[in-house]
Amino acid sequence: MKTVSGGVCAAKGFKAAGIHCGIRKNRTKKDLSLIYSEAPCCAAAVYTQNLVKGAPLLVTKDHIARGPVRAVICNSGNANTCNANGVEVAEAMCALAAQRLNVLPQEVLVASTGVIGQPLNLDPIREGIAPLVGALSTDGSDDAAEGIMTTDLKKKQIAVEFEIGGKICHIGGIAKGSGMIHPNMATMLVFITTDAAITGEMLQKALSTDIQNTFNMISVDGDTSTNDTVTVLANGLAENPVISEEGEDFNAFMKALNTVNVYLCRAIAADGEGATKLLECSVTGAKDEKAAKIVAKSVICSSLFKAAMFGADANWGRVLCAIGYSGAEVDISRVSVSFESCQGSVCVCQNGAGVPFSEEEAKKILLENEITIAVGLGDGEAAASAWGCDLTYDYVKINGDYRT
Repeated sequence: MKTVSGGVCAAKGFKAAGIHCGIRKNRTKKDLSLIYSEAPCCAAAVYTQNLVKGAPLLVTKDHIARGPVRAVICNSGNANTCNANGVEVAEAMCALAAQRLNVLPQEVLVASTGVIGQPLNLDPIREGIAPLVGALSTDGSDDAAEGIMTTDLKKKQIAVEFEIGGKICHIGGIAKGSGMIHPNMATMLVFITTDAAITGEMLQKALSTDIQNTFNMISVDGDTSTNDTVTVLANGLAENPVISEEGEDFNAFMKALNTVNVYLCRAIAADGEGATKLLECSVTGAKDEKAAKIVAKSVICSSLFKAAMFGADANWGRVLCAIGYSGAEVDISRVSVSFESCQGSVCVCQNGAGVPFSEEEAKKILLENEITIAVGLGDGEAAASAWGCDLTYDYVKINGDYRT
């Protein structure tokens, strides 16, 4: 398996585009994206666990249940959530795209991101559909990735190439996510495409399994959004033997999917609103995977610890505090903690107590933009990782006037 260029267009038969249609006032920012497959796709998706769900999620779920999918349309600047006519607008977006693409409306999935509770005007989308479809290209992943961004500062995309049954397959993805990011179907939009041949049942199984160790393990601010969606489209154009059951081929697909998802998770966490550092909590020595996950998420969710990382302060007591209230059954007297970066590693806690360390060396390590918090629990052999970011002044500034 190797990383390749192309994002969601790396897989055979996929094109993408992104334009500014007028949903957002800033004309320099794209606000409407489209992904299209030349062949019918089976699709799988996972959604937010928030009881308040955006209308596009409801429509997408219904369309996936109806059968093959050909396209995904997504707008930024407006979440189309908590609107009386939300479903009607989401269905209309699908119909507009379907008419131009010459496919059925139910073959189009839809997503929206942006401000909650404001009506979404269809006029800019209606006027933008023709130029959007006209812009579809095998080089369009970059524009599509830009069109789904809100407070994101960086575009997020990746693609990998791998082999199944002697056939070269591809899987690629784009993502948006910067604020309202929290475990349990974190807060973002992710669109993944593949030319691998796989049944819808196995595709859903692969996605639902993998998010437990990827998108459910990131947090920026503790808020779970209303519009979270991760969608995978598979058109089978790689012509590999169809993956219809678990086995060697399914494992190869799972490995490729996980590579894409882990990359996008890290990119989302690193681009958290106002963030200056990517934090990874790596937990080892847990009695089971559940305990490892609980501890890892608790550490990267701690506002006190996140603030300490912003200040490059090796305040390891905040790590133990987060472990202590996590709810996991842990013997604190066995816990060890180290801080690591490209500048080295410093052990700050052993057997649940502090050990002598150089504050200057720790500061040097924590001033880097990628920090690993290595936690050893000493209770078993299970492990897990979670991703987050530091908490900065800019997070408050960004969200203080997000709507206005």
